[in-house]
Amino acid sequence: MEHRHLRDAFAGLPLFFAVAEERSFTKAAARLGLSQTAVSHGIRNLEARLGVRLLSRNSRSVVPTEAGERLLQQVAPQMAQIDAELRALDELRDTPTGSIRITASDHAVQTVLMGKLKRFLPQYPGIKVEISVDNALVDIAAGRFDAGVRLGESLAQDMIAVRIAPDLRFALVATKAYLARHPALEHPRDLSRHNCINIRLSTHGNLWAWEFERDGKPLSVRVDGQLTFNRATDCVEAAVAGLGLAYVPEEMADPWLRSGHLLRLLEDWCPTWPGLHLYYPSRRQPSGAMSLLIAALRLEPD
Repeated sequence: MEHRHLRDAFAGLPLFFAVAEERSFTKAAARLGLSQTAVSHGIRNLEARLGVRLLSRNSRSVVPTEAGERLLQQVAPQMAQIDAELRALDELRDTPTGSIRITASDHAVQTVLMGKLKRFLPQYPGIKVEISVDNALVDIAAGRFDAGVRLGESLAQDMIAVRIAPDLRFALVATKAYLARHPALEHPRDLSRHNCINIRLSTHGNLWAWEFERDGKPLSVRVDGQLTFNRATDCVEAAVAGLGLAYVPEEMADPWLRSGHLLRLLEDWCPTWPGLHLYYPSRRQPSGAMSLLIAALRLEPD
């Protein structure tokens, strides 16, 4: 049977099944939300296409003929199964699915992503998110990532950037015990006399220079010390342990600052930095799952 004829035959089957099950054109029409005339017309067209009577009508009842009973018994269950499968496909279409790979710094994971994902993932159980923690400026195309999260100033021009966090400040921190054992700190140049906890940038292998600013004048200081990490999280923990001075995003040290375990130093030298952004290639259309994540992470204006 040609596809067109198959579609024509299928078009009348739900009408026939409803009438055969209800034994009434009136009840079938009400069940289908159609007029009785439309149902009668549809049944007549179906019988004409099949070349056989399906229903026996009289003034008091409507019953299937032998051919109609066979159609009802053999085809109706299969049609019900087809309908169930189509409904399942509708649900699958309406349920977002997919995998998202993101590269992000430990700072981004700790201060933004974990909190947002805690709300996002339960809403979309069909979406999987893989996060590679790396402080390097990763080529997301070469690394086969869907997106990355970095500070706004670090983004390439060919990327679409979505702000996911407000501007941030860095904080120079240490414990009281450490400060009691070391010289007073009045200027960033005094850091040369201190045990500073370094961060090595895996992008090019260099130690990160500590960037300060005062009265609009930037000052970059290369520091030295016994400890070097590649994650800001470890720098905070080392500072909490009294192992030296750490220069880290303020919000990462905030719990220890509020408790008084860490103290801030040279606060008027610590500048504001562009906040965290989610970025992805401008030439790539985000998937449905990615679009939902972008919407969930986007920082809404106050």
